[in-house]
Amino acid sequence: MPTTATFTVPGMSCEHCKAAVTEELSEVPGVESVNVDLQSKLVSVSGADLQDSALRAAIEEAGYEAS
Repeated sequence: MPTTATFTVPGMSCEHCKAAVTEELSEVPGVESVNVDLQSKLVSVSGADLQDSALRAAIEEAGYEAS
């Protein structure tokens, strides 16, 4: 059953940021979709068996900090 995890990523400000975060998160096992809203700085990740630590690591790998 799919679950959704939402993170606030305050450092994102442009399409490049959005692409970098989306690309890294898409590589995490179990991730089915990634939605980045630059206005609200929210990233929603949907998928099966999502691991919070793996998602946070992917956001950090993209060069941002998740809260």
